[in-house]
Amino acid sequence: MSDAQITDLAVQTMIVAAKVAAPILLTALLVGFAISLFQAATQIQEQTLSFVPKLIAVAIAMVVTGNWVLSELVSFTHQLFDALPALLGRS
Repeated sequence: MSDAQITDLAVQTMIVAAKVAAPILLTALLVGFAISLFQAATQIQEQTLSFVPKLIAVAIAMVVTGNWVLSELVSFTHQLFDALPALLGRS
């Protein structure tokens, strides 16, 4: 395995990880931002007010994007297993 192959594999892995995590992280970010704006406008500083809606929104995002996330991970795993002989130097 050459350094270029290892670097390419690491880049592909990070891209897949970012694509898989993005829907959940963006949902939590947007809901958290909306809740913080609401809390700043109303001066309500209740901790559960930010936690519960974020938890519900992330759960909904996981249900909605779960099939796509699973297919992305399975596709990447198949690509990795198909490239394994070439990565090990065996044809």
